[in-house]
Amino acid sequence: MTMKTAVVTGSSSGFGFLTALELAKEGYTVLATMRNLTKGNALLKQAEENALEGSIILQELDVTSEGSISKLKDVLLEIGRVDVLVNNAGFAGAGFIEEIPISEYKAQFDTNVFGMISVTQAVLPLMRKQKSGTIINMSSISGRMGFPGLSPYAASKYAVEGWSECLRLEMNPFGVKVVLLEPGSFQTNIWSSGKQVTEMSQRPDSPYADEMKKLEAYTEKSAETYGDPLEIAKSIATIVRKKDPRFRYPIGKGVKLTIWLKDRISWKLWETIVKKMLNKAVPK
Repeated sequence: MTMKTAVVTGSSSGFGFLTALELAKEGYTVLATMRNLTKGNALLKQAEENALEGSIILQELDVTSEGSISKLKDVLLEIGRVDVLVNNAGFAGAGFIEEIPISEYKAQFDTNVFGMISVTQAVLPLMRKQKSGTIINMSSISGRMGFPGLSPYAASKYAVEGWSECLRLEMNPFGVKVVLLEPGSFQTNIWSSGKQVTEMSQRPDSPYADEMKKLEAYTEKSAETYGDPLEIAKSIATIVRKKDPRFRYPIGKGVKLTIWLKDRISWKLWETIVKKMLNKAVPK
């Protein structure tokens, strides 16, 4: 088959929604996956408005379900090839470590890490046999630096970073390209309805109540500078056109500078900067 095929997970909103459209514009037939297919109606409507009817196919997928992954494998075998995989599905867990049940850490990793691994394993046999393909894994600036109150999310993204390094090295002999995207904060629902704050850290009697207020104030203040998620989708469309893409792409206002700074200054100084950022965000 000569038809270019892309798989995008978490396509019902945010980066996945926009990426599915951008890849369709690039001539791909996009398998847009999501847990609830009724949420895909907006994507299909947008595709129709952009004269992309038939270029986007909805596929039900829960990345944490073995049965759902198995159905995806069957669909991919029927299609016969996968040229691009965008591992975008994920959510952001938050709260303070003492108060977060292990079950919530496991749920975070089930989606952001093990779900990504499962979907990737579904496409690797096809890409390996083709000796071609591009896998783009959605990491985050949180995969390069921790932040108080975001340990589940940051830990999952650190895991994605290390796993992706292994994947890149393993697939290089087979001509399969592996790329990490490291966005800063963008206007997606992962930092609104998508953020899951553990119940105990939301209680007014929590010993971390004051720290939670600082985190919420910082998040609210930072929202004014959040980037347009279309920047991510267009970056992905550019990356898939490259013959030899870089491994890491930090994207967003101040992201490159922040990572550069954190990697070069002492931990003590970095810690002081983070504390000042949080304290400054609280209205006086």
